[in-house]
Amino acid sequence: MANNTSSKKRIEVAERNRLRNRTYKSALRTLMKRCFTACSAYSQTPGEDAKTAVQTTMNAAFSKIDKAVKVGVLHRNTGANQKSRISAAVKQVIEPAAAVQA
Repeated sequence: MANNTSSKKRIEVAERNRLRNRTYKSALRTLMKRCFTACSAYSQTPGEDAKTAVQTTMNAAFSKIDKAVKVGVLHRNTGANQKSRISAAVKQVIEPAAAVQA
């Protein structure tokens, strides 16, 4: 247990930051999963509605990743890696011939 007021405050701040980080990471994982499921749905039944769903989910995931990096929840390289994973999956689904050649 903390002995002085500054250490008690640090414990409270750390708990607050932990909860904030947890919500960011959870939302981030959810948005990434939505994007990957939208990609698989588009590959099953391609169409304009499915393509717009892929684009909107990708944009939402990119936005959340950028915000998480800005706030300090994620390291910038981790954010870049996740954005790369998403964009590679989207590119493979939308332009399969170009992805094979590259």
